[in-house]
Amino acid sequence: MLRYSLFALAFVAGSALAQNVATVNNKPIPKTREDQFVKQLTQQGQQDSPELRKRVRDSLVEREILMQEAAKRAIADKPEVKFQIDLQRQNVILQALMFDELKRNPISDENVEAEYDKQKAAAPSKEYHASHILMEKEDEARSAIDQIKKGAKFEELAKKSKDTGSAAKGGDLDWAAPEAYVKPFAEALTKLKKGEMTEAPIQSQFGWHVIRLDDVRDTQFPPLAQVTPQIRESLQQQRVQAFVEDLKKKAKVDTSLK
Repeated sequence: MLRYSLFALAFVAGSALAQNVATVNNKPIPKTREDQFVKQLTQQGQQDSPELRKRVRDSLVEREILMQEAAKRAIADKPEVKFQIDLQRQNVILQALMFDELKRNPISDENVEAEYDKQKAAAPSKEYHASHILMEKEDEARSAIDQIKKGAKFEELAKKSKDTGSAAKGGDLDWAAPEAYVKPFAEALTKLKKGEMTEAPIQSQFGWHVIRLDDVRDTQFPPLAQVTPQIRESLQQQRVQAFVEDLKKKAKVDTSLK
């Protein structure tokens, strides 16, 4: 009977050890903690492997060593540390709450498609390929226009543009809808015909523009499959915000207390 009891105790102890991946100063690190870390990493795209688990285990051991030292110094009892711990705890819980809300009320493929159709219908019908030269002063912009009319190359003069991004490309702004530009620029651009340049400088909050319209085309709207992730993320943000606003409306809040 005694031999059986000792054997049973040894078996229980062995099973307990098997559930731990390491001990640090006799304090066990449970295998469940390793599994949770590995699960998080695999969700981020890493492969579960002996090498990954070894790295996780080494990290857990290092963390435990540091946590034990922090405990000796009573770091967690410091007011500023308590505040940060509480703040991080709230952040984790709130993030989990948002995930739970989206799980209960997920964005469907139909929601994504409806939003895509809505955005497509609201998109401008035309896109403009424009180039510009941006100058600090009006007389500088007028001088550029005069030089171009006399045969100077637009692209060469554009190298002196205040807009350093487009200056490096000869003033090229690529394709964009008029709404992408400030109002004075957009109004002047849409009045031009293909190949035309503004007769006079156009003023905006950025300076004085010399604008040339290089081409016009029907708006090139990306296919649904290409923008599905962005639309889904945007709808999720809207749904979470609506959830928050609804809770705020239902809550009884008194900010007059001091």
